[in-house]
Amino acid sequence: MIRDWSNFIAGRVALVTGSGAGVGRAIAIQMARAGAEVWVNDLHRERAEKVVAEIGEEGLTARAVVADVADREGVPTLVRETGPVDILVNNAGIPPEGITVKSFVETGPDEWDPLIRLNLAAVLGVTRAYLPFMLDSGWGRVLTIVSDAGRKGERKQAVYGAAKAAAMGFSRGLAAEVGRQGVTVNCIALGSMKHGVLADAIERQPELEERLARAYPVGRLGQVGDPAPLAVLLCSDAAEWITGQVYPVDGGYFPAL
Repeated sequence: MIRDWSNFIAGRVALVTGSGAGVGRAIAIQMARAGAEVWVNDLHRERAEKVVAEIGEEGLTARAVVADVADREGVPTLVRETGPVDILVNNAGIPPEGITVKSFVETGPDEWDPLIRLNLAAVLGVTRAYLPFMLDSGWGRVLTIVSDAGRKGERKQAVYGAAKAAAMGFSRGLAAEVGRQGVTVNCIALGSMKHGVLADAIERQPELEERLARAYPVGRLGQVGDPAPLAVLLCSDAAEWITGQVYPVDGGYFPAL
């Protein structure tokens, strides 16, 4: 286990989208601890600034930037405020339970569009905006947070899974394009995380956690901090020869080689 992360990505500038809470917050904090100057992005200024304050309490550097990454008009504003970054973590997303828990035939474009816009289109738009800076500098890391729903397929998550699978396909294709220019592109695929809507459901029905955890070989659901160490590693110089990959952080839920 790596115990000292303090200089792992020292001197790098990182942007973590959707990092006002949850997995994104944990990644932003871990990257700051690893030496990066971190931009904390969220739709809500108070959430972003709260994370910045947490990071600042540790004597580390972070700044808040408010922008809707799913809005084409908002992305140029985001770039103008942050300037170039070395590390882009496409974390912002919306889970299927945030929109619908219906079967596919019970849904329509009103349910599909938000899932596709934030889980896929935002990944394309934000990556397109920052990639030229990385190519110019000859060094960059693009990391996208995806889901086992895009690797395995889950009931009542067809469109969500399709968007996440497309983000994986995009990452693989982009990795093939930019690898010789010093930029790596990878994904982390998450299993069920005890956070947000799921955490609320467990609070109402405590037995739900034990029932869901039975599907995981490690015997528990994911915690929001679980992906953060791997995120730092993949965005460091140590991962120079790793690109075009999807790494599951899912407690063994869907093992695959």
